[in-house]
Amino acid sequence: MTLTILCSGQGRQHRDMFALTGDAPEAASLFAHAAMLLGGRDPREIVRSESAEVLHHNRIGQILCTLQALAAASVLRAQMPDRLIVAGYSVGEVAAWGVAGLTSMTDTLDLVACRAEAMDAATLPGDGMVFVRGLPRDAIDTLCERHDAAVAIVNPGDAFILGGSRAALKALADDAKAMKAARVVDVPVEVASHTPRLAKASTEFRDRLSHAAVMVLPAGTRLLSGIDAAPVIDVKTGLDKLAVQISQTVQWADCLQACLESEATVFLELGPGRALSEMVAGAYHDVATRSLDDFRTLDGVRAWLTTHLDIRF
Repeated sequence: MTLTILCSGQGRQHRDMFALTGDAPEAASLFAHAAMLLGGRDPREIVRSESAEVLHHNRIGQILCTLQALAAASVLRAQMPDRLIVAGYSVGEVAAWGVAGLTSMTDTLDLVACRAEAMDAATLPGDGMVFVRGLPRDAIDTLCERHDAAVAIVNPGDAFILGGSRAALKALADDAKAMKAARVVDVPVEVASHTPRLAKASTEFRDRLSHAAVMVLPAGTRLLSGIDAAPVIDVKTGLDKLAVQISQTVQWADCLQACLESEATVFLELGPGRALSEMVAGAYHDVATRSLDDFRTLDGVRAWLTTHLDIRF
C-alpha cells in the first residue's frame, strides 16, 4: 500500500484550521517560527480572531497554509509508511518539499514567506483568479485569449483556475456563464498565480532558492513537480521547476494521475479544507481519500491510516 500526502493551496483557510495540530508538542516550534514571520502574532490566534479577508491576504495565507501542512506532517511523521508520494497544490508544492524531507520545516516556512513577498512585489493592483468548470480546454483557451487571461491550474474533470486582472476575469466569467459553464466562482486570492504576469517573481524566488539548504530525498519517497507531474530526481532541476511554477500552469490533473501510476492507494490531504481530497474522490472512485479536516481527533486520523494502509503503529 502506498500513501500519497497532498499539501493544500490557498483559499480554504478557516478559524478551526489548527484544531488538530495547534496544541501538538511536535509542532510547537513551527507555530513559534511562523509567529516570528507574522510579526510576533500567534497564527492560532490569527485564524480565530481575524476576518476572512485578512486570512486570505497573500503572504498571511501562504504562511498559514504551509504551516498547517508542516504541522500535520510533524504530528503524523511516525505513522507514515516507508513508501510515500508527496504532491502540493500551488503554494502547497513548497510545503511538499518540507514534508518530503528535502528542506527543513523552518526553512520551508522562510521560503514560502519569501515566495509570497516576491509575488506581492510583482503583482499588479486588481489581479486575481477565477474558477471555471464544465467547459472544454479549447473553449477555455479561447476565453483566455479574448480576455487577456491565462490558465493557472488544470484540475480533473474540465475544471480550471484562470488568472488575470479582476476586470478581465469578470468579463471572462460572464462569457463562461453564457457558454453554460457548470460553475464559475471567484477564487479568494489576491494574485494571478501560475501565469506569466508573475514572471519576475519566479526569477526572484529562484535566486532565493539557490541559497536554500537542500537535503537528500529519503529512500522510498517520491515528490512530484506541479508543472509537469514529474518526480524530483535532480535537485537543481526540481528547484528550477519550483520557481517557475509561480508563473507557469500547474498540471494538477496530471499530478493526481501520476500518483495513481505510482501505485498510490490512499490519499491524505493535510488541509486546510477538503478541495484536493474531493478532487481525488471525484476522479478516482477506487481509492481511499480523506482530508485532515474530516477528523475530530488525531487518533481518528491514525485509526483511518491503520485501516487503509494495513500497518500497525
